[in-house]
Amino acid sequence: MVRWWIYKNVRKFMQPVEFEKAEKWKRRLALGYFLLAWNAFGLICYQYYQGRGDWAKAAGLKTEEDELMPVGAQFANMLGIQNAKVTRISGLRKVGEYEIKDGEIIRPAPSDSNSSETP
Repeated sequence: MVRWWIYKNVRKFMQPVEFEKAEKWKRRLALGYFLLAWNAFGLICYQYYQGRGDWAKAAGLKTEEDELMPVGAQFANMLGIQNAKVTRISGLRKVGEYEIKDGEIIRPAPSDSNSSETP
């Protein structure tokens, strides 16, 4: 509805643009977009080359404590969740699991399947 209203009013108050002029401006805008995207790509490559790929760490927004904390715990901390169960999944397999209780990470003891009791 809003789109039709905008289209109707633009058509009512604006004069048609000649095809050649529209094509010229289309090419200019495409070239400007290309140059902007190319410079942004170059800036990102330069940042990684200089060792500042992690912009939060380079700007001083990430502390050493945050860097050592797993990502799931970082999100739980950011959201203010005190008790959570975090499951790591890679592809279709469960890779790991740990719990967060009162802000502390509790990892389960590793179970050794080779040392099971045999009668």
